[in-house]
Amino acid sequence: LIAFQGEHGAYREVASKEWNSNLIPIPCIEFADVLEGVTSGLYSYGIVPVENTLGGVVGKVNELLINTELNVVGAIELPIHLCLLALPGTDYREIRTVHSHPMVLAQCRHFLARNRLDSVPYYDTAGAAKMLAEKRPKSTAAIASKLSAELYNLDIIKEDIEDLDRNMTRFLVLSKERSHEDGNKCSVIFSTEHKAGTLFRVLEVFARKNINLTRIESIPHEPGNYAFFLDFMGSNKDEKVIGALDEVKEITSNFKMMGCYKERKVI
Repeated sequence: LIAFQGEHGAYREVASKEWNSNLIPIPCIEFADVLEGVTSGLYSYGIVPVENTLGGVVGKVNELLINTELNVVGAIELPIHLCLLALPGTDYREIRTVHSHPMVLAQCRHFLARNRLDSVPYYDTAGAAKMLAEKRPKSTAAIASKLSAELYNLDIIKEDIEDLDRNMTRFLVLSKERSHEDGNKCSVIFSTEHKAGTLFRVLEVFARKNINLTRIESIPHEPGNYAFFLDFMGSNKDEKVIGALDEVKEITSNFKMMGCYKERKVI
């Protein structure tokens, strides 16, 4: 079982199927429910979004990752192609209002304005599609995935309605167990003293050892202190990486190796 936040048909479920189509996706109400379910052993895996090229970081998820004991065992970068969905037989010219997640509505702002469609925020893209199928409101559409159209028997009125082509979301796969595969990326979390130059000292270690950093994110952790998420290319079996991490542990606090894993980009 692999848990995700949202209704069936959410892009998080799409990502879970891309990562491993043999697992059964289980919807959860909150991101915290995903992590708690994996921690308790109810689910083998959980999948969560951490950043989107248009919407930025997913702050709620990053805050949860600070305190979890779960490991990152995989990552997938998924292109988000947004579809305008409506009840079967709907004439596009009849549509007046569109329901979807606020971030998704923002990503289709120009499309909605150009077609004079009113946007109505909804808690989830797939939830909006499900509502449309169940309540069948007139002159209404939803923005969601192709999977949502299949699951809820909706027509795809228009595809790829996002304003920018490069709409990608990065997802992390979490588990109680560590990955035993040879990974190509590592994730760590740490804190530093609230002094000038401490973060620079950490980054200098990676620069000196020619290790490519792919992401750094700061999250408020305690009053006056921040936790830092760091992703970098490499394997924790590489002597160069092992040496770098040993140095970083000496100059940071609350250091945690989240995992070394394979990351894949869906074309």
